[in-house]
Amino acid sequence: MKTTTKERLALGAVACLARPVLNAVLGRRWSGQEHLPKDTGFIVCPNHNTEIDPLVVGHYLYNSGHLPHFLAKASLFDIPVVGSLLHASRQIPVERSSAGANRSLLAARRVMDQGGAVILYPEGTLTRDPGLWPMRGRTGAARLALQTGAPVVPVAQWGANALFPRYAKRFHLFPRKTSHVVAGPPVDLSEFRGQPITKSVLEAATEKIMDSVTALLAGLRGEVPPAERWDPAAHRQKATGRDFAGRDGAPARAVEEAP
Repeated sequence: MKTTTKERLALGAVACLARPVLNAVLGRRWSGQEHLPKDTGFIVCPNHNTEIDPLVVGHYLYNSGHLPHFLAKASLFDIPVVGSLLHASRQIPVERSSAGANRSLLAARRVMDQGGAVILYPEGTLTRDPGLWPMRGRTGAARLALQTGAPVVPVAQWGANALFPRYAKRFHLFPRKTSHVVAGPPVDLSEFRGQPITKSVLEAATEKIMDSVTALLAGLRGEVPPAERWDPAAHRQKATGRDFAGRDGAPARAVEEAP
């Protein structure tokens, strides 16, 4: 990928700060790096169960020789110092409006056209599933994949959520936790290539992506996922924010014990 010196320096600075801390508080069991494409831009779709898992996924990609480019909340770019680092390292701001979402996908496409790795959380926010399984996905990753033809690499991670549980207020440092990360083969979306990018096509492609991520996570956890994927809308839960208890009594948080 054609990267600027500024971009590499910014990501290198973040890595110098974050990697020693992550190595100190988390053991590592990583696999599947052979599935990360080397000669083309690609999309990474991880599961999302703790606020710190972007650091874990970024660490995994950076150590595998890929500069990570996240789609991150636009509000983060307004924070002093943090915003400067995000801009310099070419992270991609995401706005909630439809127009803003389109701008984000265009920016991601430019990164992909230059051979870069774009990390896009298909759930769009931390999972609402009580058991921390991947919930129903949004269609942004599928749309970007079908527009660009770029491969979609599913990634599952587990263990960082024991260090910092979803929406927790403190870290659980002891005993030392282990971060498990695995990448799988690119999701086969060939059946959708060349079709009009309709809502039904996007939803079907998104389901295939979520199925791949969920299968990888099931392997890491050694458990069987729920037969039906959690749908926040069906439980009348808010799409964003910490307060997402549903009106039907759906739980608002996972317990903070280590998984």
